[in-house]
Amino acid sequence: QREFTQKKTFTSWINSILAKHTPPSVISDLYTDIQQGHLLLDLLEVLSGQHLPREKGFNTFQCRSNIENALTFLKSRSLKLINIHVADIIEGKPSIVLGLIWTIIFHFHIEELARTLACTYNQPSLDCSSAVDSSPKTSRSAKKSAKIKERWKMSATKALLLWAKEQCSPHGSINVTDFKSSWRSGLPFLAIIQTLRPGLVDLEKAKSRSNKENLKEAFRIAELELNIPRLLEPEDVDILNPDEKSIMTYVAQFLQYSRNLHGSEGDMQEKVRESVSWLAAQEKKLAKLLIDTENETYCQKYKEMLSFMEAFNQEKKPFLQVLSSKRNEAELSEGQQQMREEWDKLISQINEWKAKLDQMLPSPLDSIEAWLQEVEHLQAEDLPDLQDPFKAMFVFREIIVIFKGLMDCFDSHLDTLQSFKNEDENNMPLVLPEKLEEMKRRL
Repeated sequence: QREFTQKKTFTSWINSILAKHTPPSVISDLYTDIQQGHLLLDLLEVLSGQHLPREKGFNTFQCRSNIENALTFLKSRSLKLINIHVADIIEGKPSIVLGLIWTIIFHFHIEELARTLACTYNQPSLDCSSAVDSSPKTSRSAKKSAKIKERWKMSATKALLLWAKEQCSPHGSINVTDFKSSWRSGLPFLAIIQTLRPGLVDLEKAKSRSNKENLKEAFRIAELELNIPRLLEPEDVDILNPDEKSIMTYVAQFLQYSRNLHGSEGDMQEKVRESVSWLAAQEKKLAKLLIDTENETYCQKYKEMLSFMEAFNQEKKPFLQVLSSKRNEAELSEGQQQMREEWDKLISQINEWKAKLDQMLPSPLDSIEAWLQEVEHLQAEDLPDLQDPFKAMFVFREIIVIFKGLMDCFDSHLDTLQSFKNEDENNMPLVLPEKLEEMKRRL
C-alpha cells in the first residue's frame, strides 16, 4: 500500500514539474519511464535551472550514460545516494527508484522551501550558519558546517511541521504532530487553506463531516483555487498509518503557494497589470458572446456558457495568486483596487448571465430551478445573532416553517425532473444533459 501511494504521489509531483520543461514531458509509469534517463534529466534541469549533458539515443549504453550523468549531478550537490546504483534504476527496482525520487523531492522541494523558514524557527539552516557559528572559534566552521548538513534533513522536516502547525493554530483544536495520522481528518488541510485564502472553507461545517468528505473537499479547493496539483486521494490519507513522505510532498506545495504570495512588489505590480488586462479581455469576450447568442435557442446558449466558463476557469489559474492576495481594503494599492473592481464586475456579469439562462429554462424546469435556488438560499443564510433566546427560538421556528413548506414540493419536483422528456418536436434536446444532471445533484 505504501509503495503504491508513493509511486502515485511521486509520479503526479514529477509530472507537475515536467510540465514546465521545454518541451514538456510526462511520466506514465515511473519504474519503466525512468530507465532511459531522459525524463530524469528533464526533471533535474527544471529543478536546478541548469542544462545537463545527455546522450540523445535510447540504446543501453546511452540510457546508462544519462542515468550516470543524473547521479553525478546529484552527488555534486552533496546529496547522499545510499545504495542507489545505475543498474538498479535501469532495472526499474521499485524501492531504489522511489528512494531516488524521494531524495530529489526532499532536496529540491522540501529542503529548499524549509530554508526560508529556518531562521524563523531557529533551525540550523545552511543559510543561517553564520548565526550558528558566531562564536570566536570560527576556525572550526568547516567541521560545524558538516554537522549542520547532517542535522539539516531533520530540521527541514521540523520546519515544515512547525509551519503547518502555525497555519492551523488560529483555527482552534486542530492538532498537527506529524505527517501521518494527524492529517487523516482532513481538517489540517482545510485549516491551511483557510489561513492562506480566508473564506474558501467552512471549518465549523467540516468538523461534523467525515474524514473522506473533508479530504475530498480540501484537495478539490486546493486544485481549483490555489492551483496546487492533486497528489493525493482521500483513500491515501484516511487510513490507519498514512505515508509520511507522500503527505510531506503535498503539504510542501502549500508552503510553496505561501512563498509565492510574498513575491517582490515589482513582480506583484506587473502581475496586477496583467490581471487587469486579462479581466478586461474576458469582459469583452463575454459581451460579444451575449450579442452573438442573442437569437440562439436556450440549449445553444447554455452550451456556449459552459464553453466560456471552462475556458475562463482554465485561463484564470495563472492569475489566482494575485487575484487572491491582500484582500483587506486598507492594504490594496490603486492597481489592486482596480483589479478587484474589474473582478467583481466580471463575476457579477457572469452570475447575471447564469440567472437569465435559468429563467429561460423550459417549463416545468424553470419552476424547479427557482425552487432549488430558494431552498439553497435558505440553507446558506446565517441565523441572526440574537441575545434573547426566546426571540432566537421564534425566528428559528419561522425559518423551519418556511423550509418545511418548501420541502412539501420536494417529491413532486423530483418525480418531474426524473420523468422529464428532454426533446422538442424535432427530437432535439431542449436542455443540455449537463444542466439536468446538475439539477438532479442539487436536488
